[in-house]
Amino acid sequence: MLVERGLQVTNVELVGDAYAIASNYLRKSGAIPDTFVTNERLLGIIVKLVQRGELNRLRLANKAIAKYEAETLVLA
Repeated sequence: MLVERGLQVTNVELVGDAYAIASNYLRKSGAIPDTFVTNERLLGIIVKLVQRGELNRLRLANKAIAKYEAETLVLA
C-alpha cells in the first residue's frame, strides 16, 4: 500500500516490515522497552531511510538498528 504524504509516497508495508524486524531485535537486546507502544525515534529512522531510497526490508532494518544504536551511544 502506498500512502501519499505531501509530495512523497511511502510504502507502508515496507516500513511496517522493517520496523517489526528492527524493533524485535532491539527489544530482545534490551535497547528499547518491551511494550506495544511504537518507538517514534526508530520509526523516524526507517522512514528517512526509505525516503533516501532504501527498499530492501532486511537491509533497511539492519541500517535502522545500527543508526538507532549509534545514536543511543551518543545520547548516553
